[in-house]
Amino acid sequence: QLQLVESGGGLVQPGGSLRLSCVASGISLDYYAIGWFRQAPGKEREGISCISKDGGTTQYSDAVKGRATVSRDNAKNTVYLQMNSLRPEDTAVYYCAASMLFLHCVMSNEYNWWGQGTQVTVSS
Repeated sequence: QLQLVESGGGLVQPGGSLRLSCVASGISLDYYAIGWFRQAPGKEREGISCISKDGGTTQYSDAVKGRATVSRDNAKNTVYLQMNSLRPEDTAVYYCAASMLFLHCVMSNEYNWWGQGTQVTVSS
């Protein structure tokens, strides 16, 4: 049973940075693509980034492109999302998700395994 745990969220001022982590337990992440999603209050969950199982393919939504970097360390069973130049509109619960189904990765909801999320609040 794959379990995903996100961490690294918190309160940050506009313009600040955070590095979110997604740690897997139970199964090696070597064969899983990982997606990052977020859901703001009153809004639908949106995909913001993803990374293929070998790290060779990454994608970003327009909302975070140029401000986010996704990476993975399969030896640590961990995927990271570095977020810079944070804005109040980045405030949301951030989730990671995993799937073996994709040749590369996708930013839509067709992932099998989901974490519980970590809160990111951007406010002065």
